[in-house]
Amino acid sequence: MVKTKFQTVVEIPSYNRKTSYSKKNVFLGSCFTENVGNKMADLKYNVDINPFGILYNPASVANGINILLEELQIDEKELVHHNGLWHSFFHHGKFSDSDKNKTLENINSRLRFSSEYLKSTDFLFVTFGTAWIFEYKKTGEVVSNCHKIPAAEFGRRRLNPEEIENKYLQLLPKVWEQNPDCKIIFTVSPVRHWKDGAVENQRSKATLILAIDSIIRKFGTEKCNYFPSYEIMMDELRDYRFYADDMIHVSEVGIDHIWNLFEENLIDENSKFLKNRIQKIKKAFLHRPYNRVSKEYLDFLNTALKQVKELQKEFPNLNFELEKNHFKVEFDEIKKKFEQF
Repeated sequence: MVKTKFQTVVEIPSYNRKTSYSKKNVFLGSCFTENVGNKMADLKYNVDINPFGILYNPASVANGINILLEELQIDEKELVHHNGLWHSFFHHGKFSDSDKNKTLENINSRLRFSSEYLKSTDFLFVTFGTAWIFEYKKTGEVVSNCHKIPAAEFGRRRLNPEEIENKYLQLLPKVWEQNPDCKIIFTVSPVRHWKDGAVENQRSKATLILAIDSIIRKFGTEKCNYFPSYEIMMDELRDYRFYADDMIHVSEVGIDHIWNLFEENLIDENSKFLKNRIQKIKKAFLHRPYNRVSKEYLDFLNTALKQVKELQKEFPNLNFELEKNHFKVEFDEIKKKFEQF
């Protein structure tokens, strides 16, 4: 009997290296990179996610990487003032503030940390969202965010594959000069950019895919590779059930499916086992008892504290301070109440 197929399964490349709890990971790019990066952060992996905030296009991502490599700092001449806030065109609006000095501190403290982190990261995950860029007419620079400044002050155009390829052919050797062992994984965001319609969205995504293919062919899969998140969404998850209510972004179920394939193919087996132990602690952290002042809950907290201490002893690089403090405060408080009876 022929088995009926209900989806086309995307073939995922075989990766010569996989990440783990002992490795460092940088995530740069669109909002989808935050979806995956935050999954890893939530599971206590060592990650640095979008030190510039969300970056949608390859030119902005390249600018960000270059700033980190050169250990550059943003000064007040590079800020613009609009609607009562000071902004950087290299950064997302979450770095903006009404106080110029606070904006600079928000930006530069993050840059200092991420510049050092990039030098020793094991993996750099780069997600491109769109080939369209905005250029500030006064300076000609590509901006990462327009910060609600009037559209008339910007030019807008679509990058071509050769522009993207050339930019990264110059940039990536600089990454490997500082960090020879850094493995770069490209992906294209499955989030559709619908402002210009369906056809233009496809042209934009095709531009990104062609550019990435050329870059990988140039440097080889030992140095960089591709994870097909866009293709998984378009083929394996070809159903609006896997989109959010706006029909543009990916739903939580869709994100989970892509994350599971990411984990299956790009994370080593030992880390998957360790993840299960970490998830038990996280589940305990979220637990809210029916009867808080009880011996059962006291024993539960004591067991959770022991599990945290055992894990920290085995893996000193894992940060469980939030969970440990929660269990300890709860334990001490409830134990004190028992002693008062």
